[in-house]
Amino acid sequence: MTDQAVDTGGARLPGRTPVVSHFLGRTRELKELRADIERAGLDTLSGKKAPRARVLLIAGRPGSGRTALAEELVRQVAHRYEDGVLRARLSEPDGTPVPVERTARELLTALDRPAPPGAAEDDLSEALRTALADRRVLLLLDDAAGAEQVDALLPDTPECLVVAVAGGPLTGIADVRPCTVGGLDTKSALELLTRYTGSVRITVDPRAAEGLVEVCRAQPAALTLAGGWLATRPKAAVADLAKQLHTDGDEGTPLSRVFRLVHDCLPAPAARILRLLSLAPAGLIDPHTASALAGCSVSGARTTLDDLVTLGLLRALDSPLPQYEVPGCLHPLLEALSETHDRPAELQLARARMLERTVRLLHSCRAITETDNPEAREKLQGMPSALRFPSPRAAADWLTVRRPALLAAARLAVADGELDTLARRLMSQLVRAMVAHFGTQVAAPDLYGIHQLVLDVAERRDLPREKAAALLNLADVDAQTGRTAEALVRYRAALDAGREANDPYATGRAMESVGGAHLELGDYDRAADWFGRALAERLARDERADAARLYGRIATAHTYAGRYGEALRHWRVAASGHRKHGDVAAQARALSELARVQEYAGRPEESLRTCWEAVEWARRAEDVRLQAALQLRLADTLERLGDPVAARLHRGAAERMLGNELPESAPEPGPTEHGANACEIRSTSAED
Repeated sequence: MTDQAVDTGGARLPGRTPVVSHFLGRTRELKELRADIERAGLDTLSGKKAPRARVLLIAGRPGSGRTALAEELVRQVAHRYEDGVLRARLSEPDGTPVPVERTARELLTALDRPAPPGAAEDDLSEALRTALADRRVLLLLDDAAGAEQVDALLPDTPECLVVAVAGGPLTGIADVRPCTVGGLDTKSALELLTRYTGSVRITVDPRAAEGLVEVCRAQPAALTLAGGWLATRPKAAVADLAKQLHTDGDEGTPLSRVFRLVHDCLPAPAARILRLLSLAPAGLIDPHTASALAGCSVSGARTTLDDLVTLGLLRALDSPLPQYEVPGCLHPLLEALSETHDRPAELQLARARMLERTVRLLHSCRAITETDNPEAREKLQGMPSALRFPSPRAAADWLTVRRPALLAAARLAVADGELDTLARRLMSQLVRAMVAHFGTQVAAPDLYGIHQLVLDVAERRDLPREKAAALLNLADVDAQTGRTAEALVRYRAALDAGREANDPYATGRAMESVGGAHLELGDYDRAADWFGRALAERLARDERADAARLYGRIATAHTYAGRYGEALRHWRVAASGHRKHGDVAAQARALSELARVQEYAGRPEESLRTCWEAVEWARRAEDVRLQAALQLRLADTLERLGDPVAARLHRGAAERMLGNELPESAPEPGPTEHGANACEIRSTSAED
């Protein structure tokens, strides 16, 4: 989710956390809201226990200070909620509702609870409610687009409190306590202006100041822009600004009139940068984003951004790296100005420059982790200094801070539809950078979403090779998270796409994965059949190492089906293939499985001999864990053969190898061992 920060135990996640300033006015509203927290709900009055968290609604138009009021309420009552404060914004800057799935996932991550990649919205909502069931949390949901979003995130515990910010009522949520926000009182509005102008210009002409407040209808956002305009013109009187706004007539809202005036007074380069910021993904800007959009230097962009903060046109965020946010109330105004002042081709070019800069930064972010590679090091040194990171830690910090904007950039690039080549490059570099810095497992939820976007582009552009790669990656995650039936459907679709692209890698991988999915589902005959098809492909291409591995997978399927004769034959072929290929460790594992099946088949003496052979090959491969597991298997076999003394010796040898944490007997093979799981092969296509 692009708009979230969390405050639990004093820690904050990078995201939209504006720099806190002194709060003004709203005394009556705060008093009423705090009273509503204590007031008995409808369920309590009827003698029932409240089934869900209390919901307080702060409703008002953008620019009315509704979010600032919510933040001040949270600040005042946060000490009552010992498990902290969670924050989430439920709308994108352009007003598009944020999917509940994304919001729930980010909140679960903030709570250190698992959020399986690709999980359905209902499952994630239920997981969030479960995570909050034994907590006392304050949940701030900003810019809610509708009651459905809020309802899906409500905790099922009255010990939690939800503060929702929206433009109107949340019809459908029971017992909501609404607070409608209008303009500030005159005293607070004048104090807000004084922060920018100083007290002299207000006190020398109080009527003009009150007139300006009236023109702005005491709306905090409009007053902030008016104050910023006056602050940069110390010789201008308050009356001059009020007169200009009166002259402009009553067209538009007070905020739009002040905004147009401030924009028209900006130098042309700064005004252009301001308009182009409407293209910033998720409304999050850093100097590189502004520099790429405008085609100027990074230092020049940083100076302009700071100037726009002074004018109240941007907000600086509390972030370890320079980062800014377009206020939500200004985003539609910026878009309208861009459509008026800038040609569509110019906007598309600016968007392309921004995506290209992002691709290069992601490439640099990944390359800094490969400094032991001379070729990567040389490429990194060839990049401009402004795009290079001083260390892997600095690159990881940048990736963490910019993650919401980077994911939003990928979504917007794909939605655009005209920049698919850049979108594909962006997603490829984003996947590689995340894997390099966070690891596949940690980054899995984000990677799942990116692979879905890759699939969208591949289907739109009729790119069967990339479609196959995306389907394989998505299916791997589905299989890993227990959605085996869904994975099977995607593996079959990947097989069709691979055949269409005439891609032998994708075709063979999909066949093997289809077999792995059937194995996981317990359909051993189909599993063996699909492994056999994949084996034929490997043999036809003389890929002996993969063929040996597939013989083992076929043997596993036969073992589960109880066909021990077939299993023994295939394990012997697998061990022979690994031996010919020179893979000692794989040969040892194959012999280990052969010994296991021999024991299942009632041949303990043969199993004992094979196990001894496997121990020797495991020793040569220096695989200590396998040696220990084999020693335990020897112990079990010897006990069955009536030799407890020798069994104790082997068990003691295993314990000396790995300590006292070993199980009492060798583990039985499951569908996920020795390559039987469809997720065992983690190869990624070059496009990804």
